[in-house]
Amino acid sequence: MNFDKANAALDSVYTAGTPEGLAKAYADWAATYDSETASLGYLLPFLITAWLARHVPAGEGPLLDAGCGTGLSGPSLKALGYGDIVGLDLSDDMLKIAGSRQAYSELQKAMLGGPLPWTDGCFRAFFSTGVFTIGHAPATGLHELVRITRSGGHAIFTVRDQVFESGGFQAVFDELTQAQRWRAVEESSWFRCYAIGDPEALVKTFVFEVL
Repeated sequence: MNFDKANAALDSVYTAGTPEGLAKAYADWAATYDSETASLGYLLPFLITAWLARHVPAGEGPLLDAGCGTGLSGPSLKALGYGDIVGLDLSDDMLKIAGSRQAYSELQKAMLGGPLPWTDGCFRAFFSTGVFTIGHAPATGLHELVRITRSGGHAIFTVRDQVFESGGFQAVFDELTQAQRWRAVEESSWFRCYAIGDPEALVKTFVFEVL
């Protein structure tokens, strides 16, 4: 069953332990990622488009899909009129599938938490789902994402409940606020990542305006 395979694949990415291990886990999962996460009712790549459309008018500059995976968000955003979307991911195999969707103007391989290959203020907004979670990108990666987002732009991303406190997200939020790099705009309640499987997996969506 896809349901069982999806749970096993989730376990492998959550417990990868190193960036190299995580990249391998996603390489192994890439071919069946879409169907297996669909079997769990994975919502985030589609639901994030609602927050983005609420805060970022179409046609106001490039967007960065930070941790785009197989590019599930891209076609939905393209249908909503967003034509300049850049995808970033750590997995070549996932990026290859994202490219096949013909919704991204550019795809780049890089690891969140390290330096990113764009100039200051390059993007109108960045969005990210399923990336700030167990065993994945660190909260400190937000500093670099904010750097490459222009003043007046937006940061829109989800954080998994299990890492919000242990991963130091509130401390990073406070650092960026106190440094006048962003201001809080919106924060959702905790909600399920999966409509069908794993009912205890909760995330919250955060929206900040970059200053």
